[in-house]
Amino acid sequence: QVQLVESGGGLVQAGGSLRLSCAASESIVNINAMGWYRQAPGKQRELVAAISSGGSTNYADSVKGRFTISRDNAKNTVYLQMNSLKPEDTAVYYCNCNADAVVSGRFLPYDYWGQGTQVTVSS
Repeated sequence: QVQLVESGGGLVQAGGSLRLSCAASESIVNINAMGWYRQAPGKQRELVAAISSGGSTNYADSVKGRFTISRDNAKNTVYLQMNSLKPEDTAVYYCNCNADAVVSGRFLPYDYWGQGTQVTVSS
């Protein structure tokens, strides 16, 4: 079953804005952090922004000042507000949720991934 549901991707002109949303299933417990990664063709998947359970945030240098990550704990949802978009931001954006889970008999951090949402910025 789908445990991370993403929405908000699309096509936008350079300088425009998009807001991505990611809702985690209530079946995911012990969440340590949630965030957004992106992957462009031929490139490695990279961290865009993340927010910890304590509220601390982390951003890629390339998006600082333009993107803002936020969360709504009551809805188990994380958002990414993307402003002043550039063609270089074009990628598939993946929601990530890091949570402690039992894996092979051990209680370890585990990364859940959304299916990805396409963001295309035209120039």
